[in-house]
Amino acid sequence: MATVAVIGGGAAGLMAAGRAHELGADVTLFEKNSKFGRKLAITGKGRCNVTNNCTPEEFLRSVLNNSRFMYSAIYNFTPGDTMAFFESRGVKLKTERGNRVFPVSDKSYDIVDALGAYASKCRIVRESVEGIVAENGRVSGVSVSGKTEPFDSVIVCTGGASYPLTGSTGDGYRFAKAVGHTVVSPRPSLIPIVTEEVWCRELQGLSLKNVAVSIYRDSQKVYSDFGEMLFTHFGVSGPMILSASAYMSGKGFKGCRMVIDLKPALDEKALDKRVLSDFEKFRLKNFDNALDELLPQKMIPVMIGLSGISPKKKVHEIGREERLRLVHLLKNLEITPIGFRPIEEAIITAGGVSVKEINPRTMESKLVSGLYFAGEVIDVDAYTGGFNLQIAFSTAVAAAEAVACN
Repeated sequence: MATVAVIGGGAAGLMAAGRAHELGADVTLFEKNSKFGRKLAITGKGRCNVTNNCTPEEFLRSVLNNSRFMYSAIYNFTPGDTMAFFESRGVKLKTERGNRVFPVSDKSYDIVDALGAYASKCRIVRESVEGIVAENGRVSGVSVSGKTEPFDSVIVCTGGASYPLTGSTGDGYRFAKAVGHTVVSPRPSLIPIVTEEVWCRELQGLSLKNVAVSIYRDSQKVYSDFGEMLFTHFGVSGPMILSASAYMSGKGFKGCRMVIDLKPALDEKALDKRVLSDFEKFRLKNFDNALDELLPQKMIPVMIGLSGISPKKKVHEIGREERLRLVHLLKNLEITPIGFRPIEEAIITAGGVSVKEINPRTMESKLVSGLYFAGEVIDVDAYTGGFNLQIAFSTAVAAAEAVACN
């Protein structure tokens, strides 16, 4: 019987431990926290967007870095397999906008508890692993409390460097480097964006739905999306912005601008007709009292300021040029990104153990036999929407099936 150490009790670690045990391996799961799945428990604002209800082909198109590496793993354990896994364990699921999958209960702990139960028959050790022990190019165990515990195989599922209070403190990168692996520099992804414009602070707490965002670099559109966003004291956040940040991660901010379309369902001509209709309805009012049906109340003073139209000007006195300027602003609200929030606030970490040094079918190291990697510690990341948890599950299953068969 193969003896296996799984390091990390998050999404990837719990899935890997449970699957390897299910296939007959003697598994020890090392978790330094007192509870499993601490980061998993806070994903999706505590609701846990567990996967995306899409085909493997659609999944691969949503992976930003090293999508080809995921080909074998995602076809081996698909988003449909993930959904079937949880539903077979009593967790009812629902699919929301963008094919995002959540537990019907909207409680992330239903996902955490199901994974914890799956791994519960393994030997559980609540201690920090200090390092991987390897001899002559092969794993021989792990170092814990200054002593070596022998194992035939080790699966590293330690996560990235985001949300360190949940236990993701970059241990896996250190383990990998110590045995000769290349680690692509970790950087934040799926992270709020800091903006130059101070008026964003005036809109702090305002959430917008059904708006569109485009990213331009040196006047060329390089990215677009549709969905929800949130204004904050430092800039912008929300699902759509997080996905945009994933695209921007590692590319820098020089020559970069973000354009928000507040009315994506209407082109400028149709929107102008809508504004004309509103202006006719409120023709005797001041401009600052004529936008209630067009914009959220909190946004009106900011948009008036940006439009350059006097707030006390009577609506019927607003000329065509001024009106078209307002229409253009509604379709092209420009924001200047100048940075990301600290990596500790990132939902995931881009970068990690180089995929060039990992077998994509088994997740085994090409440098050290018996050493495997799964989840965020690998240099693979995707847009928001459940794709990153699916990466964790698919790579964990691939590694677990490989170690159990050795």
